[in-house]
Amino acid sequence: MPRTRSTKPAASESTDTPAATLASKYTLTPRDGSSPGIFILPKTATPEARIVTLPHPRNGKPSRYLICPKTGIHEFTKISAPQSAPRSWLIETRADSGDDDTDSKEADPHVDIVSSSDMFVATTIDALFLVLPSLVDATVQKGSDEKKRLFLSSDDHFDKLPEESSHLSEILQWEATRALIESRMEIICDTVEAGDEKMFRLSEKKLVATILEKAKRMSDGGLPATLEEKFVKRALEAPILLHRSTLAAKVSENQAAAEVATESEVSTPVTDSAQSQSTTVTTDSNSSFVSQPSTAATSFVEDGQAEDAAMTAIQASAEVTALQRLRVAFDFICSRYVPTATAEQLKLHLSQQDMCSVDFSPLDKYRSKLAELRAEAVAATSTADYSRKRMGDEEEDALRQEKKRKLEEEKKRKANESRGVRELKKVNTSGMMKLSHFFKAK
Repeated sequence: MPRTRSTKPAASESTDTPAATLASKYTLTPRDGSSPGIFILPKTATPEARIVTLPHPRNGKPSRYLICPKTGIHEFTKISAPQSAPRSWLIETRADSGDDDTDSKEADPHVDIVSSSDMFVATTIDALFLVLPSLVDATVQKGSDEKKRLFLSSDDHFDKLPEESSHLSEILQWEATRALIESRMEIICDTVEAGDEKMFRLSEKKLVATILEKAKRMSDGGLPATLEEKFVKRALEAPILLHRSTLAAKVSENQAAAEVATESEVSTPVTDSAQSQSTTVTTDSNSSFVSQPSTAATSFVEDGQAEDAAMTAIQASAEVTALQRLRVAFDFICSRYVPTATAEQLKLHLSQQDMCSVDFSPLDKYRSKLAELRAEAVAATSTADYSRKRMGDEEEDALRQEKKRKLEEEKKRKANESRGVRELKKVNTSGMMKLSHFFKAK
């Protein structure tokens, strides 16, 4: 028998080969405690900048802010990666080794891994929002229902803010920061001089104008795609009503009128041969012209016109769209930085001419008309569904009645049968000949 050569490697080739040694460029040291975070700070921030805790203007909860005497006050915006795509940060830092290039090259870098991919970006926040809750609450009860705001000093307003886990008293010692906050308070407050001290009282009209100006800058720059799609386009989109069926009904009426006119012209009596010839030519031309709407090509064009009429039934103008975008920006600012009760009051001031400089009446009229169209569409849909359901119920009732009638007839027939007939039905006649077999012709 011929020998076959083995394809397996020799034992020495598989076991004596040394394992490849991989040298790591970086060495990670174990870390105790939680993972650090990634913060993006402005380049113009000075070394005196500090991360402090202040009450949030919307809900009063302690929040982190970056305070810099030069660049002002910044809030931290969190940017997160999707949960379906887990990510992390690999941070490399090198120690400062002076001007010696040799030492800097030989110095080992420090490498750290941040398990969370969240990133916090410092963005500028208007200082007036931080003191707005104290300005709103500076009221005194007068009578039963009337409330009147008082002129108070800046220190009195600052004392009304929550003091728990707050570094407000520390940052007010910085003259630049205190001057910045007081200057922003003057924008939304009425002021009076009391000796050498300035007193502040909130003016809702100035507050509406200030927030509206911020909303204009936000809307002019363009809203994010998600806000634009959900709160502008979809909010102003009108439903498609029965415009196509109405136009089709008008077209059918025109066709019916044309057919009647054609029949009347064809049935006109003619006596003279010359007149008959001219009348026939005229009738043929008129009939061909009148019967044109019944052709397939014309019907296709009319269907297209009906579709276009349905799609362009009601559309928001450029002015209405801009007003809607401005209102969305205004509501977004109020929902982020204004207390809830004050935000609802400011939204009501938008419809008052003496409080708001922008006329939102075209937007209000369009939205009221849009609400009527949507209500009609919902009513039409519910009526159609009810009619279809009613027709289905009537058909089911008819089938049930027919089945019930057949069962009753079967019961009556069985009741009229004699006992002998019922007994004969039980007899096994599989091997017997039928009675008709004996009466066949031979």
